[in-house]
Amino acid sequence: MTGADVLRRAIPRLREAGITDAARDARMLLAHAMGIAADRLTLHLADDLDPRTEPAFDALVAARARHQPIAQIIGRRHFWGRSFRVTPDVLDPRPETETLVAAALAEPFDRVLDLGTGSGCILLSLLMDRPTASGVGVDLSPPALAVAEANRQALGLQDRATLQQGNWFEGVIGTFDLIVSNPPYIAADEMPGLAPDVRDWEPALALTPGGDGLAAYRAILPQAPLYLAPFGRLLVEIGPTQGVAILEMMQAAGLQDVTVLPDLDGRDRVVSGRRQS
Repeated sequence: MTGADVLRRAIPRLREAGITDAARDARMLLAHAMGIAADRLTLHLADDLDPRTEPAFDALVAARARHQPIAQIIGRRHFWGRSFRVTPDVLDPRPETETLVAAALAEPFDRVLDLGTGSGCILLSLLMDRPTASGVGVDLSPPALAVAEANRQALGLQDRATLQQGNWFEGVIGTFDLIVSNPPYIAADEMPGLAPDVRDWEPALALTPGGDGLAAYRAILPQAPLYLAPFGRLLVEIGPTQGVAILEMMQAAGLQDVTVLPDLDGRDRVVSGRRQS
């Protein structure tokens, strides 16, 4: 049995399960089962599979057919040019969140605070691109912090990144040049309409605060100026319909230069503001 043989069997199975890009996902899973990079798979499709690879691949395909996200199945997600560990305990890093990272890196900073750090992908990406900076990541979930710790160690950032358990600013000491957050923002009535890959597999705590989806911003924005250094910036990711509401909340908190930034698809994705003094 070759890689091409098992692919021909797996792709229809995933299509029947309603997987949108069945061919791409099957190839990613096969590369993982074979222990090779996905971009090398074509070179090995004609190879006879190791006897252990076929059952391992079948198990991966079965998991994907249940709509478990690829990142959870293989345990990794590429984000901002690096590979991060991902488990069902953390939000799967999304390309849209790179809008937040790009905006954060547009100006210098020495100290950064990441509220609701999850896998740590935002905080750790920022520190990797700013070798002289240090930062703190806060999360309410101990299992999420364990994932962030694994990523922190893998990137060698133990000396510059501190991880701590807390509810938003709980336990945070000092001020920061930059505060970032990708908080839960999906409204309760939007949850049933999410793709099953998200709704049924990712942690609800990281997806929705319930109600209108704005509870996290109501907790973060009024306190943020207390933790921002003079001229420090606050950047938060938002849902595409929340730009005006969050802009007004930032202004009410006393922040200046408040701006709504779009993602690559042109949808409102990040709101930024600045403490003036």
